[in-house]
Amino acid sequence: MSWQAYVDSSLVGSNQISKGAIYSAAGDSKWASSPGFELSPAEAKVIAAELKDPKTDSKVWTDGFYVNGVRYVATKLEDRSLYGRQGKEGIVVVKTTQAILLGHYPENVQAGNAAVVVEKLADYLIGLGY
Repeated sequence: MSWQAYVDSSLVGSNQISKGAIYSAAGDSKWASSPGFELSPAEAKVIAAELKDPKTDSKVWTDGFYVNGVRYVATKLEDRSLYGRQGKEGIVVVKTTQAILLGHYPENVQAGNAAVVVEKLADYLIGLGY
């Protein structure tokens, strides 16, 4: 399956994610994305750094983080996951060995349902060596 197919079928096709993207784990290259949903180089650098070495005193807790030019308030930062909210919408970011998956969910979707979709795809890709 192509990377774009994972975005279109596994993420957006779930009806829990409205926009998705897959980047390299270093954040230096986009592998696939929904139309108009991209990280700037600065946004990718921050996200990749946070997921490489998550800290309890991270700046994302005070400053938030940006995806596609939109500021999100961090709600979770763990070993492989960064979650954020912006109003009633949110973002789920999960790192695998070689990739960073992003899933944006709209206000009519529960954060937990969106997280399950992105986390499951991450688990699947890790099982394939990615």
